[in-house]
Amino acid sequence: MTAATGIGSMPGTTDADHREAVRLVLGELPDLPFVPELPGRGVTAAMTGRALAVVSGLAVDLQPAGWRLTDASGVDHRRAQSLLAQDLDTVEELAQGYEGTFKTQVAGPWTLAATVEKPRGDKVLSDHGARRELAQALAEGVRVHVADLRRRVRGVDRWVVQVDEPALAAVVAGQVPTASGFGRHRSVDLPEVSAHLEWVIEAITEAGAEAWVHSCAPGTPWSLIAGTGVAGLAADLDMLGPADLDTFAEALEDGRTAVLGVLPSTDPATVPSDARVTERVQRWLDMLGLDPEVVGERLIVSASCGLAGATPAWAAQALRLSATVARNL
Repeated sequence: MTAATGIGSMPGTTDADHREAVRLVLGELPDLPFVPELPGRGVTAAMTGRALAVVSGLAVDLQPAGWRLTDASGVDHRRAQSLLAQDLDTVEELAQGYEGTFKTQVAGPWTLAATVEKPRGDKVLSDHGARRELAQALAEGVRVHVADLRRRVRGVDRWVVQVDEPALAAVVAGQVPTASGFGRHRSVDLPEVSAHLEWVIEAITEAGAEAWVHSCAPGTPWSLIAGTGVAGLAADLDMLGPADLDTFAEALEDGRTAVLGVLPSTDPATVPSDARVTERVQRWLDMLGLDPEVVGERLIVSASCGLAGATPAWAAQALRLSATVARNL
């Protein structure tokens, strides 16, 4: 059966909002709930800070220009780690008795390399050794993180770790700005791009979870991502070009998962009907020559990206609509 999920981020600015988001996700997405992220609570709860709370063996601190590798962890790094643990406490409490599949999210190695600075400034992306070290620290940290999740929510028989790579397209295209803002970092060779992703994916798999890669950015190199052995691909349907469609079709035919973002991530002027969205997905499947009944549970529907920029009302409605579309399919 086709399922619905969310990409990860939700609106809200308080710990009480996070608790309500967990309740909402568990209630509206019974087949594939996820660990909500509320970046509205501040930089320690946003994507980069969240991932750095997972990274193992590296110290970081928050500087005026953003997160930076340091000799010793600063107070903001410790706050990010504490907030993550607190959020997982909430998931552990509210998900008692849940059985099935559960998803969590973490920023990928290239998005981190494009957003975190070296000790003396400029992005980790600019240094081959630094980006290698960061990717390996992320892989080890994710391994520990999955073990923690498995211990906390014992009814889950299938954990999915969604690796978020919104900056990957810019990394490959050489479009990440330098610290001055006047230049761009050189593009990274594709074999290195693939290798760093593979380290994280292998760590997830070895920890007993399933790895998906997500991006809602245009120009994401989906064929490269598919070649890493990842178990699932997640994208905004509007951002997929003809070659990408072939990659997603091949993934589904190979028994992998495809997550299609088919609902707006922010409040739309006109709310689409579930019938209209269902028809859109069916047309996409028809175009690729895929039968919805054959694809079955390997096809997942979601909003086009995270819902952090939506109102709470639309975020809730988007989850409900996703679930309805999944049932229709």
